[in-house]
This record gives sequence, C-alpha cells and structure tokens, in this order.
Amino acid sequence: MKQTFIGFMIVVSAVVLSVSCKKEPERQIIVAKKPTAEAPRQTQRVGDYEQTMDVEWGGKPYSVFVSRKADESLPLADDGAGNKYYDNKINVKIVRSDGTTFFERTFLKSDFSQYLDEDSRRNAAILGVVFDRAEGDNVFFAASIGSPDIVGSDEYLPFVVKITKGGGMTISKDVLRDIDGSNDASSADIDEEGV
Repeated sequence: MKQTFIGFMIVVSAVVLSVSCKKEPERQIIVAKKPTAEAPRQTQRVGDYEQTMDVEWGGKPYSVFVSRKADESLPLADDGAGNKYYDNKINVKIVRSDGTTFFERTFLKSDFSQYLDEDSRRNAAILGVVFDRAEGDNVFFAASIGSPDIVGSDEYLPFVVKITKGGGMTISKDVLRDIDGSNDASSADIDEEGV
C-alpha cells in the first residue's frame, strides 16, 4: 500500500506538473503611440549683410553702401518645401566724397514685380543688390529675386539696376552675359528719374 500511495503521488505530481507547465497563450500587448503634433517650423532668415566700397565714377570718388535685412512686416516667402522665410529689404546708398548723399533707396521685391510671375510674387524673396561697375555716366548694380533657400537652391531671376549721373534709376531684366563676361541689360522698363 505504501508503494501504491507513492505511485499515486507520482502520478498526481506528474499531472500537476504537466498542467502547470502548459503554456498559456501569450497575450499581445499593443501600445499605440499618441500621434505627436509636428512642431511648427520657425520662420527663417536669408541672412543680413552689409557691403561698403569706394568707387571712382566720372573721375570722382564715391562710397557705396549696401545692406540687406530681413523685414518681418513683409509677407513671408516659401522655399517650396514648406519652410517659411522673412523677405528682405535692401538699402543702397551712394555718398559723395564730401559726405553728402547722392542716391539712396530701399529696394523690395515689389520693385521688380512687373517681371515676376504669380509664384515668384508670392514665394520668392529679394536676395541681393550688389555693386557691379561704374561706367560712363552710370553706376550699375546686379539684383536678384529668387528662392529664399540660398543654400539648397540656385534659382533666381537676375536684374540690372542702373543709376544715372542725374540721379535717375532704371530696373531691367539682365540678359545673357557676353562671352567676355560683361553685362548687357535689356532696355529699361522701370524708369524713375530724379530719385
């Protein structure tokens, strides 16, 4: 009887052991992440700059000052990838050797609007106005309107700003450069005398 009892205990232990070792179906825990709202992108700046240079024009010395600054009051420009940029304003000042101002104007993208398509009017920025040369009775500046992403894009429209000895100003589209690299501008369509 002792052996029967031990045998019985072994069978019970085996049954208990087999029942306890049986795997329960695994529960799958699914954790759904809450959708995170994309952080709003910060409005970017093309970059401020200042340029000062002394030039000789008509045998007389002049100083040319150019500065570009982001203008938060203007409509924003868009680089096409959803990044917003402040448009710029560019101040050009030509000063005589005696310190008096010969010419001064702040350029905005809107000054070039007659040459821009609707997309450029909305999304481009004024990128630069830089001194090019003094020649005869005129001083020439190269201007550009284009994608505000100046690192990732080289898309822009080139313009020529011509200042006359009389203080007049014309803006025209820049045409293809000659083989020797000199600028040639199309006939001036925006003409402001006595600015």
